[in-house]
Amino acid sequence: MTRTMTLEDRPDLKAMLETHPCYNECAHRKFARMHLPIAPKCNIQCNFCNRKYDCTNESRPGVTSEVLTPEEAVEKIRFVKTKVPYLSVIGIAGPGDPLANEETFRALELVGKEFPELTLCLSTNGLNLPKSVDRLRDLGVRFLTVTVNAIEPEVGAKVYDFVHYEGKSYHGKEAAEILLRNQQEGIKRAVEAGMLVKVNSVLIPGINADHLPAVAKKAKELGAYIINILPLIPVPGTKFENLSAPTAKQRKEL
Repeated sequence: MTRTMTLEDRPDLKAMLETHPCYNECAHRKFARMHLPIAPKCNIQCNFCNRKYDCTNESRPGVTSEVLTPEEAVEKIRFVKTKVPYLSVIGIAGPGDPLANEETFRALELVGKEFPELTLCLSTNGLNLPKSVDRLRDLGVRFLTVTVNAIEPEVGAKVYDFVHYEGKSYHGKEAAEILLRNQQEGIKRAVEAGMLVKVNSVLIPGINADHLPAVAKKAKELGAYIINILPLIPVPGTKFENLSAPTAKQRKEL
C-alpha cells in the first residue's frame, strides 16, 4: 500500500486509523474487524465475480454462507463483542454492493446508535457513491473503500459485463463510462466530506495490469489515502475463469 495524503489536520481520523486493521497493518495485532453480510443485491457484473459459489473452504470476497437482516447483524455484533472485546471496526462489503441495498443504511443507523464506539467502514464499487456520500457521512461512516479497476472506458469494458443504473442496463464501453465516471466523482466527494478513502484494484493479467499505474495516479489526484492491489482469483463460472492469476512477484513489482 502506498500512502498519498497526510492526516495531521484530521486528528479524529488519525485516532480511528490506529485501530483500523484494513488501513493500518500494525492494528492487525491489536484490534479486530467484523464484516456484516447484509447487502445481497449488486448493480454491476464484474467478469471475475461469481457470488453464487460457496463452500466451507471458500473465503473469496463477495462470498458468504448467510445473509443477515440489519437487526440480526446487531444481534451478531452483541454476541461477538462478548467474545472479542478488542473489536474496533464494523464493515459492510456485500455480498453484493452495499450502496445497492437499502438494508445497508438501516444497519449503519442501528449499529451507530447501539455501538457508537465502533468505527464504521464500507466497501463499494462506486456506482451509487456520488448520491450516497452525504447520507453515509451523516450515518457516521468515515472509512470508505472503492474498487477501481480502470479509469479508461476501453479498459473498463473488458473488466465489466454490465452495469444496472437508474432503472436501465448498460453494456460495453457505455457501461464502463457510467461506472468509472461515478467512481471518480464519488471518491472526490467522499474525500471532500472528510472520509478516508482506500482504492482497491484487482490485478488482471492481460486486461488491466499495464493500466494500474494510471489508476494509482488518478486515485492520488482524487485524494485517496492508499491504494491496494489485489490479485485476480480465477473463479469457475466467470468470464475470467481461464485467465492465470498473477504471481506474488508480479503483484509486488507492480
